[in-house]
Amino acid sequence: MSSQEVVVLSVGGVRFVTRASTLQQFPESRLAWMLNDDDWEFKLVNGEFFVDRDGALFSYIMDFLRTLQVSLPADFSDYQRLQREAEFYGLYSLADLLSQEHLLKPRLEILEVRFSLQEMQAFFRIFGSCSSTIEALAEQITVVTGQQSGQGWKSPFTSQKPLVPLPLERPSYHDMVFQCGTEYSAGDQFMARYVSIKPDNRKLINGTNVLGLLLDTLLKDGFRLISTRTLASEEKVECYTFERMKKAAGLTITVNQTLGSSRIAEARRSQVQKGK
Repeated sequence: MSSQEVVVLSVGGVRFVTRASTLQQFPESRLAWMLNDDDWEFKLVNGEFFVDRDGALFSYIMDFLRTLQVSLPADFSDYQRLQREAEFYGLYSLADLLSQEHLLKPRLEILEVRFSLQEMQAFFRIFGSCSSTIEALAEQITVVTGQQSGQGWKSPFTSQKPLVPLPLERPSYHDMVFQCGTEYSAGDQFMARYVSIKPDNRKLINGTNVLGLLLDTLLKDGFRLISTRTLASEEKVECYTFERMKKAAGLTITVNQTLGSSRIAEARRSQVQKGK
């Protein structure tokens, strides 16, 4: 059969249409053998290959053959059944990936925002259980500083000098610190810090406004606010705790058909057939 020929499969009554080349990604698999009429489990009926297996799970098999990646829904739970199906089809690379269930499952992510307002300045510290989330958020937040004229952060400022980007403090991979507002410099001069949070383009100096935009950004990013509290200390610090289920990154395999891997696949296929 030509590798470009369209193939139709009916798996447990669910119809799939694909190319022969997709099914031949792993030449040692039973799906590749099927195309040469070398496997009795697959019956050719009215131009369609029929196999009495789970059609819903086979959709994940097809996704793997097309992308060479295992990427499952957040609520997926049938890891053992899907692994069994992968072994049935002779896709042992997929079965091996599914055995790493802990890497494929989504995980609960916690993020905490601490906010303190002191006179004309506001201080923020963000902690996260996932360092990649903190890194992504740090790329969204920009702080710029400059000397301004005015009476306080509620007054309109006239910039005397260009605003200068100010790096965020990163005490660790899991948290970051920044502040906004003004502090007295000399005469009627104030040192001002503005905060921008992408994709919003505004430069905000009022801490309450920055807090509102930050919380709204987290909610839009899939986080859910689960608690708010005031920490017991001399300086009142408001604490906002969020959580979300973070989808696991898909595991990817590189196709490398060697003689050694073919022999291993043959041995494992024999074990599966003997176990029927």
